[in-house]
Amino acid sequence: MKFQVDPSHSTANFSIKHMMIAKVHGGFEKMSGTLEFDAANPAASKVEATIEAASINTREPQRDAHLKSADFFDVEKFPTITFKSKSVKVAGDGELKVLGDLTIHGVTKEVNLDVEGPTAEMKDPWGNIKVGVSATTKINRKDFGLTWNAALETGGILVGDDVTISLDVQFVKQA
Repeated sequence: MKFQVDPSHSTANFSIKHMMIAKVHGGFEKMSGTLEFDAANPAASKVEATIEAASINTREPQRDAHLKSADFFDVEKFPTITFKSKSVKVAGDGELKVLGDLTIHGVTKEVNLDVEGPTAEMKDPWGNIKVGVSATTKINRKDFGLTWNAALETGGILVGDDVTISLDVQFVKQA
């Protein structure tokens, strides 16, 4: 079964420590992608996703502008963040481990996604067949060339290295 991301019902969020004391949360508002899911043979399944880096939203316009700059995502030079699966393994009832290539800031690294789902197919009021998945992973931003930081007067750093990524994606079945 082939599905396409339903962007109006999907989120790509992240959190990262700020000043070593609290997490700042943000997300990306524009994404697309496909899921080819084989329930009888999950290992044959594939997923690809693209996020528009300039669609970042941390609810603070000045921070968002800085994140879009060459100090971080450099969205003029690297407009997209992509993920392409390499393997899918059953990890439990309704759980999958998806290994794939994540490309951020022009750097590609393998990451593992812990996935809940896909859910059972559901028909919306307009006759569209949909499934949902939730996925999480943790990356080190420096692995992707996102190294900007500032030292704090009291010791420590302004921006943490570990980024927790959480995805909640609804897919619509393609005819």
